[in-house]
Amino acid sequence: MPKAPAMADPPTPADPAPTDTTPADQDGYAVRPGKPEPQGPKSLRTFLAAGLRWDVPASLVVFLVAVPLSLGIAAASGAPVMAGLIAAAVGGIVAGSLGGSPLQVSGPAAGLTVIVAGLIEQFGWPATCAITAGAGVLQALLGVAKVGRVALAIAPVVVHAMLAGIGITIVLQQVHVMLGAESASEAWENIMTMPGSVLAADIAAAALGTVVIALLLGWKYLPAAIRRIPGPLVAVIAATALSLPFNVDRVTFDGSLLGALSLPELPDGNWTAAAIGVVTIALIASVESLLSAVAVDKMHHGPRTNFNRELLGQGAANVTSGMLGGLPVTGVIVRSATNLEAGARTRKSAILHGIWVLVFSLLLAGLIQLIPQAVLAGLLIVIGSRLVRTADIRTARRTGDLTVYGVTLFCVVFVNLLAGVLTGLVLAVALVLWRVARASIHAEPLGTGDGDRWRVVIDGSCSFLSLPRLSTVLASVPAGSHVTVELEVDFLDHPVHDTLDAWRSRHVANGGTVAIEESGTATLHDAQAGPPSRGSSRSALRGGFAPWRSWQRRLLPGHAGAGPEVPAPLRSVLDGVDNYHRRNAHLVRPHVQELSSFQDPGTLFVACSDSRLVPNLITSSGPGDLFTVRNVGNVVGDDGRDASIEAALEFALDVLSVESIVVCGHSGCGAMTALWADPDASGEQGAIEIWLDHARPSLAAFRDGHPVQAAAADAGFGAVDQLAMVNVAVQLDRLRRHPGLQEALQAGRVHVAGLFYDIATARVLQVMPDGISHLDPLPQLAASS
Repeated sequence: MPKAPAMADPPTPADPAPTDTTPADQDGYAVRPGKPEPQGPKSLRTFLAAGLRWDVPASLVVFLVAVPLSLGIAAASGAPVMAGLIAAAVGGIVAGSLGGSPLQVSGPAAGLTVIVAGLIEQFGWPATCAITAGAGVLQALLGVAKVGRVALAIAPVVVHAMLAGIGITIVLQQVHVMLGAESASEAWENIMTMPGSVLAADIAAAALGTVVIALLLGWKYLPAAIRRIPGPLVAVIAATALSLPFNVDRVTFDGSLLGALSLPELPDGNWTAAAIGVVTIALIASVESLLSAVAVDKMHHGPRTNFNRELLGQGAANVTSGMLGGLPVTGVIVRSATNLEAGARTRKSAILHGIWVLVFSLLLAGLIQLIPQAVLAGLLIVIGSRLVRTADIRTARRTGDLTVYGVTLFCVVFVNLLAGVLTGLVLAVALVLWRVARASIHAEPLGTGDGDRWRVVIDGSCSFLSLPRLSTVLASVPAGSHVTVELEVDFLDHPVHDTLDAWRSRHVANGGTVAIEESGTATLHDAQAGPPSRGSSRSALRGGFAPWRSWQRRLLPGHAGAGPEVPAPLRSVLDGVDNYHRRNAHLVRPHVQELSSFQDPGTLFVACSDSRLVPNLITSSGPGDLFTVRNVGNVVGDDGRDASIEAALEFALDVLSVESIVVCGHSGCGAMTALWADPDASGEQGAIEIWLDHARPSLAAFRDGHPVQAAAADAGFGAVDQLAMVNVAVQLDRLRRHPGLQEALQAGRVHVAGLFYDIATARVLQVMPDGISHLDPLPQLAASS
């Protein structure tokens, strides 16, 4: 998660900020640690005082950013200038109070300028206000229906392309305004008339717009102390001051904020277009607000967004703004990020910013009429250009979504926003279906012989959509060849099953052989047993650890994986080698190439020879990690009586310089079972009985009440498994007393530890000198030295 933005002041113990580990209520008010949370509603005093130390300064900073942006967005939309301030005040107060994202700031957004401009041109301003109110009602209904998170299912690349298209449209319009000319509503017309506007440019207006652009682009390079002042505010004030001697077009409006308040009017006919406008504003405003809330959540560690409540709050704000004569309201990431960077802690910052906008509009509205149109145009050109993010383009290119991005952007700019978004969504869904439903299918000959062995690989989701490719690949396999079909699929339907089955029958009838290896989560049997479904279980053993019986039993008679001349007892081994060469050798090769001339393991692993115990599997290790010694009963021996273990210890310590030694036993051990059945070695002394003499001290320790035996009994293990754990503990004690290990152990260069593998549960326990420890969840393995 990204770091939280720097706060204006660090939190103090008297008023902690909400964090991931600090309880907070849904409004974002921190609960003081160490004190019980008060029961019942908060007192008015607590509500007003909580977080004000940070929220008041933050609200002033956001207010200074919001005023010029709101004026510019209103001008770009073709709406009354005061409509932008009405929307800013309503967004702060209403959405800030009722929304589900405590630190998000709402107001008029550049993303809706093109839509609003089109609605004003088609229906007029009063009817557009009614459409805005209707969109708010729809948003509230979506919130009540609890579909807040569903709205996030829109592909981000479509949203990014939509915003980029809106940004390009704004730039194309506002360049004309900055040059002192009239802008058109169509992007293509603005492009075609650009040369005429340049030739007839108002030099003073163009210069003022250029000053604003230069200040905003260069603001990030100024010292941090200066950058505390919002760049847009400085740019607008500076350019307005420079404009006073010149006769340029300025912002005009009649009356005051109170005079700008007006009731909406229903559209005069064309209800279908009006309904489309309602849906368009509701959906785009909702998506932009929710995506902004997601971005805000990533910027702080406080309470997370309640998306359904956020939709309700945004809907209430749009109903209010529309009824009062304001622009549509959305959550705005620029203002929200500014709010966080300024140190806001609760939703009161957003509410206060709306109050400051309202006070400014009532008392100082006359100052707005000093601002030149070209100044706001320069501001909007920078805002629009920032909607086209090169990072989004690079991401789309890297993820293969550049076509979706380009088509969506083109349609937004040159057709209309709704058509662009719908086209982008259709393309994105089609691309996902193509990626998900398309299987990778190919065939290749194996070996360098006469070419009679072939391999067919089917990987991915294999449905009837893959039948053309599957039929083509199967037809390319020569008749009479020995074929291995590797199915690594997570979805397989009945048509694919029928196609494979029919081809297999024909191929075998023509003298060939077919072996089908299924290592995916969907199988041929499931495809014909019922409706197809995507496999959901993880195939953890696909990497080469699956027992032979789980996959070699599927091979059909006549399979020639290891060659027809191989004796039956060796077929499983050599078929396993063949499988390794085809499926795993190329994956392992990069890891073992650097180990071809040396080894550098960190652990000497002493384990039982039992076939059910696989050290690399239970330790998730690979080539070069473990120096393994295996014998019956995982014993170390005493007094140097076993040359094998002595040689391994000497080589591991003196040559390989291992840092740890692990002794690993297991449940159901045959050696411990034999030792338990004949504790006194009264029978004939064969090789096994002689070898088990190394383990008889473990049986003696068991009988004397070793603490590991008691711990194993308490954990519910049987007598043989208790003995196996005691045996591990005894071998660890032998290692600690071994003359060749004393110096390394005392210096801390080597550590010893014991493990026990419970075959029935496939889990690993740690064996310590005085007990056992369950490694679940996985703590760091404690050394027993």
